[in-house]
Amino acid sequence: MYKYTKGDIMDVSSSSGTGSASVQIEALKKATEVQEQQVLKVLEGAQEQSRQVTAQKTGVGKNINITG
Repeated sequence: MYKYTKGDIMDVSSSSGTGSASVQIEALKKATEVQEQQVLKVLEGAQEQSRQVTAQKTGVGKNINITG
């Protein structure tokens, strides 16, 4: 378990200089881009599932309903 000490707070606050702020901003931008890509992949997957369900219900598309 990590032991929390007062020195930890000082280390964090003293490390936030102007140089590290720009690095943090770039890291946040990159993290945001990665999250956007992940969300787009999820949405594309959901859209493809929706197409497949519609194709199964209507008998149109790559999944042909031959029982109806």
